[in-house]
Amino acid sequence: MKFSISMLAFVLLIAGSSCGQKSKQATTTMANEPVREGLATATFGSGCFWCTEAVFQNVEGVEKVESGYSGGAVKNPTYKEVCSGLTGHAEVIQVHYDSTKVSYDELLEIFWKTHDPTTLNRQGADEGTQYRSVVFYHNEEQKKLAEKYKQELDKSGAYSNPIVTEISPYTVFYKAEDYHQNYYSLNGNAPYCSFVIQPKLEKFRKVFKHKLKKS
Repeated sequence: MKFSISMLAFVLLIAGSSCGQKSKQATTTMANEPVREGLATATFGSGCFWCTEAVFQNVEGVEKVESGYSGGAVKNPTYKEVCSGLTGHAEVIQVHYDSTKVSYDELLEIFWKTHDPTTLNRQGADEGTQYRSVVFYHNEEQKKLAEKYKQELDKSGAYSNPIVTEISPYTVFYKAEDYHQNYYSLNGNAPYCSFVIQPKLEKFRKVFKHKLKKS
């Protein structure tokens, strides 16, 4: 009985600290540094953008990662509106990268291997259309590569269930509120960061150690 109670407490801790919970550091203001000219852009959604941002910030060749919203019908949505699931937006990251150091193919590999692309509108404890797996392509080349990668993954049997990742044209990106930017770096001791993001990062660094930024 003691074991069951302790396990229940742990589950409630994780659920209560999901991406849908507002940070206590909501007043943090991030510097809006301009994006360097000549960088390519990729837009991915794979669940909570806190997790996805933390992963891609570690990739060699990636110069800037922004958390935000794409794929919906409402202009300038707030986090609260997106969390309602009624705006149609997905939580996404916009990755600005040097294509001479990391290719779009490599970013796709990281994207698909750092989340579960077979769960519809859900990643872990985060559930809703805003947490869907999605690639928003910026040009025909990105579309072709994303569709090819998805087809090859399905054929390979890498997953026991079909991949449900949406591949859609990019239209507009709305940057999320300041307190969502660089979230893991600023809130590393928060329960969600400790129990969800940290293990994910550790696994990523082991699998993709050859793609990490040089310290």
